[in-house]
Amino acid sequence: MNFASDNWAGATPQVMAALVRANDGAAPAYGSDALTKRVTGLFAEVFETPVEIWFTATGTASNSLGLAALSRPGGVVFCAKDAHIQSDESGATEFQSGGMKLIDVTSPLGKVDAGTLAAALARHPDGGRSVPVALSLTNATEWGTVYSVAEVTELSRVARGRGLAVHMDGARFGNAVAALGVTPAEITWKAGVDFLSFGGTKNGCWAAEAIVCFKPGLFADMEQRRQRAGHTFSKARFVAAQFEAYLSDGNWLRWAGTANARAEQLRAGLRGNGAARLAWENAANEVFAVLPKAAIARVRDAGGSLYEWPAEGTGVSLGAGEEVVRLVTSWTTGEAEVARFLELVR
Repeated sequence: MNFASDNWAGATPQVMAALVRANDGAAPAYGSDALTKRVTGLFAEVFETPVEIWFTATGTASNSLGLAALSRPGGVVFCAKDAHIQSDESGATEFQSGGMKLIDVTSPLGKVDAGTLAAALARHPDGGRSVPVALSLTNATEWGTVYSVAEVTELSRVARGRGLAVHMDGARFGNAVAALGVTPAEITWKAGVDFLSFGGTKNGCWAAEAIVCFKPGLFADMEQRRQRAGHTFSKARFVAAQFEAYLSDGNWLRWAGTANARAEQLRAGLRGNGAARLAWENAANEVFAVLPKAAIARVRDAGGSLYEWPAEGTGVSLGAGEEVVRLVTSWTTGEAEVARFLELVR
């Protein structure tokens, strides 16, 4: 019963098989191989538009390098209060950009509201000492919630009204697309997103992430920035191989859909549970629940894993002996695994 993180899950058989195939023979280095070029075309097919692609090893690299490429003196980036770039990346964006500042916006359940964003932008007028350069949205969010197409479109409208670029952190992008039932294009560039940190690692790949740019020429010096940051792959074909397996035949959305379905199985079981309850509703593969400490102990005694989540700032009221926990499902999570967990927390 692994509900600690989708990062704990391995790579899918299709991805592993693709890596083995890519290992046969020699190929040009640094992304000049035929497979990397073919995968760039595959990304364009998936997003229904020409794109520029830069592989990275981590989501932190994709986020920080993409945002840093927009940096200006006095530059600021607006994001959700609990955005990964703000809370979990050790100042990577500030470091890569030479000091660009992140400004968090009040974001209930992880989502920035267009009105709140407009109010935040008003505190940084044109000609001031700070220069707004970007809005960063996470989809799916760190709270397991998902931005709709309408929400992204409205946020992009507000951001572009002040000349901001729009970035989407898509560490769990597959889960968001699968939960929404829309096309990747509809939730990104058609809704006003300029570039995406496209994550594969949490959804069945092995160290395969990418910066996907929908606005050609936006990142004129990305090759140099990526090289300086140590994220230029000499054997890029091994990343390309993973993405070919990931994107082909809709695999990535099927794997994300499995994780989402298991998360919904968890939510359904917790809604009808007398001892435990959902902390809040969401739609992707992260479930937040309130459990008695005794139930948490039973899960761990049975070999299960989960992660306690701070209740402060969530609006959740806890009774004596209760904790908020995060439960993350993955492409490997089975129905029986979820059923066993629900039995233990009753």
